[in-house]
Parts: sequence; structure tokens; C-alpha cells
Amino acid sequence: MDNKSYLVQMNGNGVHGKSTVSAKSLNGKGVHGNAKSRRQRWEVKPSEMANNTFNPIRAIVDGMKLTPNPDKPMIALSIGDPTVFGNLPTDDAVLQAMKDAIDSQKYNGYAPSVGYLKSRQAVANFFSCPEAPLEAEDVILTSGCSQAIDLAISVLCNPGDNILVPCPGFSLYKTLAVSMGIEVKLYNLLPEKSWEVDLQHLESLIDERTSCLIVTNPSNPCGSVFNKEHLQKILKVASKHCVPILADEIYSDMVFPGCNSPSMASLSSDVPILSCGGLAKRWLVPGWRMGWILIHDRNDIFGSQIRQGLVKLTQRILGACSIIQGALENILNNTPQSFYDNTISFLKSNSEICFNELSIIPGLNPVMPSGAMYLMVGINMDNFPDFKNDVEFTEQLVTEQSVFCLPATAFEYPNFFRIVVTLPEEMMVEACGRIREFCERHYRPHSRNSNDLDQ
Repeated sequence: MDNKSYLVQMNGNGVHGKSTVSAKSLNGKGVHGNAKSRRQRWEVKPSEMANNTFNPIRAIVDGMKLTPNPDKPMIALSIGDPTVFGNLPTDDAVLQAMKDAIDSQKYNGYAPSVGYLKSRQAVANFFSCPEAPLEAEDVILTSGCSQAIDLAISVLCNPGDNILVPCPGFSLYKTLAVSMGIEVKLYNLLPEKSWEVDLQHLESLIDERTSCLIVTNPSNPCGSVFNKEHLQKILKVASKHCVPILADEIYSDMVFPGCNSPSMASLSSDVPILSCGGLAKRWLVPGWRMGWILIHDRNDIFGSQIRQGLVKLTQRILGACSIIQGALENILNNTPQSFYDNTISFLKSNSEICFNELSIIPGLNPVMPSGAMYLMVGINMDNFPDFKNDVEFTEQLVTEQSVFCLPATAFEYPNFFRIVVTLPEEMMVEACGRIREFCERHYRPHSRNSNDLDQ
């Protein structure tokens, strides 16, 4: 039996023709192999990628002892989903676009992995401007902005490279990077300057293995908005060190009146940029999972290789939902400006209420946002000796007042907490009142002989 030969025939895209292979030549010991090389028992382990995947928010929240006060209804200010309270529905035009796409029966099959050409052109038309023109080939549709960020990091970085990430910043960047063996370097944002980038610190982190600079504007978790001049300074650093930018612009145009923040690409003369965005926040449909990458190449630095790399990476899954793609052109073209304006007006009003209410509470230092849907609040821990840190502070706030704010340790920025401002106005007022009552109970003036904000 061991000397018997077997006929092997391959076709398709494999090797054509016939060949004979000895059974002994397959493994040197016949078809049955060596019994000692076989596993003697089951031992199935998770991959290194799985073991290295870590979500700081989930780790911290899951470890907190959250027992709300049964006498007070829970108010969750922690969830970055504008649909949670039901007071911010999307526009009727958005819903009608979806209904029309479904009724057309045209979008029930697989779409190209990068998205339908018509839908990509619609996104290009919507975001194109003279300073940063776009065509359909510059757009890749993704399953939410999260996948866009995943693809952008994956195409730019190798294991052992490092990326520059804002601190405080969206935790997903680190979750994705570390799972791929990519080092994360945190550059500081300055609360005393409305969360502008500490440019000197940013530049000090760059080395020969820095493959990407992530800029989040407007910001989650800060609600900050960078003006034109500050964005130009960031671009100058990237240009000096030849580092491409991943611009997380999911909150693009969610900017309060009186503020202005152009896209990074519209200001860049030589820095190539992958801009990530989507429908989730501006159109208030995060569950629809429609995102995109806008490829803003400068001087053909990305060239065909980065574009081809992105196409290859999209082929790992078959892209974004085909029905949403079918509705995308009408969503972008038919949503009235009044819908955007009303959303921004509401978010600004709630932010002002929250900021004004918390500003008068001793021991708290809120930072007024300029956009997005978040507000960060500093805790002077010297004045709250009952708690070691922001996690204990927010944990006890739930226990006593049934108000849950996300501790900023989740964003690697201790002794702050983040508030989501999308809840109804009356709930915002109630939540701020409860926070004031909590702080008044636990506040101790000059408890550690320091008035400085403990960061």
C-alpha cells in the first residue's frame, strides 16, 4: 500500500494536467502519518488577534459596580447613540429614500466590495469642493465609519509600526491597532485651550516607524472643533515628517453656529489624507452602518498601491449594506437643510444648559464644546476625598443619583467624565440637578491643600 501512487488532477485556476504522487512523498511515512504527531486531546485556543483585542470602555464599564438608586429613574448620559431617547428621529426624506430603495427591488443582491459606482459618485458629489475635488474612484463605501477606520489603519500600517492618536480620544483606534500589533502613541489635547492639539508633544512622538496620524475633528469625546489655523498647524507637522493623516470626520458639519471648521483635505497641499465618515451621526442613523473613506491623495503619494490595497481589504467582507447604498443618493440629495440646522440647534442648546449648570458646581470644571454631541467635565479630585478617581466618582453617582456619566479613564484621560447631550432638555436639567446634589454632598473645600485640577 505504501508504494502505491495516486492520480492527482487539478483544474480551474490551479495547476493543469495530471501528476502522480507517491503516498510516501506526502508526509514521508505514508498516508496515515506518524501517530506521535497527532494531537492526543482537544486544545482549541483563541488567536493572538482575539486575545489582543481590548475595548477600554467595555472593560471599565463592565468592571464598575452600577446599582442605581431605586427611588430615581435612571438617566444614562454615557451612550454615544443619538437615537436612544427617541427625541432625535431622522428626517422623513431619509426614511423615504430607504423605502424607495427597498420597493425598487434593485438592491437585494451583492454590491461590489467597494460599493455601487452610483452611490460612490453620490458621496463624491456631496463632499467634493474646489480645494479637495472627489470622483467616484476616490470613495470606498464601508460598513459604518468604524470599518472605514479599520480599513484605513490596515492599509497604512504594519505590525511594529506606530500611530499617533489623540488623548483623550475615541477608544476604537487603540482597540483596532493593538489587535494588529501596531503601537499606539497618545498625543495630548489641551483642555485649557478648548482641547487643541499640543503640537510640540505631537511632534516629539514621531519616529521612522510612525505610519499614520489620526485627527478627530469634531471630537469624540471632547466636542471640540479645530479652526482653520489650528488644522493648518497640524498639517505642517505631518508635512514636515511625511506622515499621512487619517481624518476621522464622522461629526463633519456638526458644528455649532459661530464656529467654522473646514475639512482637513481642503487645507492640505501635500499631505495625503484618508477621510473617514458616514451617515451615523449627522443623519442620526448609527444602526444603518453606512460609512465611507474619501481618498484625498496629494502629489500622487498614495498612488495606485494604497488604492489597490484598500480594494483588496474591502474584499475580506462584501462591503456595506446594499439597500442603504441604494438609498444613499436620495439621502444625500433630499435631506433638507432645516433638518441639519434643527439638530445642531438642539445640541448647542443642551450643551449650553449642561455647561451653565455644571459651571456653578464647586469642584467641577466643564469645557464648553463647539460641536458633535459631547461635553467633558473635569473633576478636582482634591475636593472629593471620598473617591480615588473618576471611576469611583461616576460609580457612586449612579448609586446615589441614578445618573451615569462615562468616566474619562475609558479615554485614557483620568479625572474627567463625558456627558452625551442628546437626551431631552427636561432630562438634561434633571440630570444636572442630581449631579449638583451629589457634588454638594461630597465636596470638601481644599481637602488636600490644592485647588489645581488633578489630571
